[in-house]
Amino acid sequence: MDFLILFLLYLGLVLLSVVVCISSGREQSFSSKLATWVTRVLFYVIPAPVHRAAQKAIHGLFHTRNSFFVVLHLILEGLVYGEYTWEVFGYCQELEFSRPFLLLPYLLLAANVSFFILCSKTSPGTITKSNQLLFLHAYAYDGVMFQQDVECLTCAVRKPARSRHCSVCQACVHRFDHHCIWVNNCIGAFNIRFFLCYLLTLTSMAVSIATVTAGFLVQVVLLSNITLGHYTDDQGQEHPVDTFFLIQHLFLTFPRIVFVLGFVILLSVILGSYFCFVLYLVLTNQTSNEWFKSARYTCSSSEKHSRQDGYKNMYSKGIWANIAEIVKPLTSPAKKRK
Repeated sequence: MDFLILFLLYLGLVLLSVVVCISSGREQSFSSKLATWVTRVLFYVIPAPVHRAAQKAIHGLFHTRNSFFVVLHLILEGLVYGEYTWEVFGYCQELEFSRPFLLLPYLLLAANVSFFILCSKTSPGTITKSNQLLFLHAYAYDGVMFQQDVECLTCAVRKPARSRHCSVCQACVHRFDHHCIWVNNCIGAFNIRFFLCYLLTLTSMAVSIATVTAGFLVQVVLLSNITLGHYTDDQGQEHPVDTFFLIQHLFLTFPRIVFVLGFVILLSVILGSYFCFVLYLVLTNQTSNEWFKSARYTCSSSEKHSRQDGYKNMYSKGIWANIAEIVKPLTSPAKKRK
């Protein structure tokens, strides 16, 4: 049972870390609440100087621009592709897997790196005093979530509809979606299309590696005919090979490959779900910021800033028009006519 407990513990830790990192860009997110709870617990069990240092480190990771998660992102990709190249690719060649099938993860990696660079280096639509007129009339104010003639207290600029001040980047962003720690940049009007492609290729990378790796393990099982055999337990009784024994055998024979398979399967599920969520937002012309904030305006009419019929998205113009707006971001009417 030791191997199964270790494997389940590994998957649990990976799931927790991925969920924390994915949700870290959200205002009052799970990761922020978890970090707050951890610092409160640490306050009672560790000395005050160490506690202050830990609190400062956590704040620096999630509330200031830094390259920690970018480096972590590259390390994780390097480990997965290193194991894939070192063992899985070689074994699959010996088993005469299709060459295009084996090379697909590398092609997806090249595309993903390209979209990652575009997403991280492209300005999301930073609003300054010199260019605020370019964004001010791109969207109408709904009078509920976005009010007219509101000035950002930090940037001292008039806030266009659908914009928001990012406390991490210290700037107001046009059509603000969220701040992504993995690309170390805000996601806004001008790079949301690259972010969507980045998520798609990242998910496809995980799915392709999981498919190849699972195919290799299935092929090993079929060629060895192990499912037709029997094993003897600790009491000396003989049993036919079952799923539990098969997992244990593969884990002990190919431990690194099984670890990588578990990791990429988990990533495929989480990233695939998140990509579907972002795609839903694109098709309905919403941002993550608006989707989370809209819950405040769906309460009863007796509460402040709420409507009896709930908040309604006024920015959706139909699926194709919404997609076109992502491909070609809106700025001022004068800009659109050029």
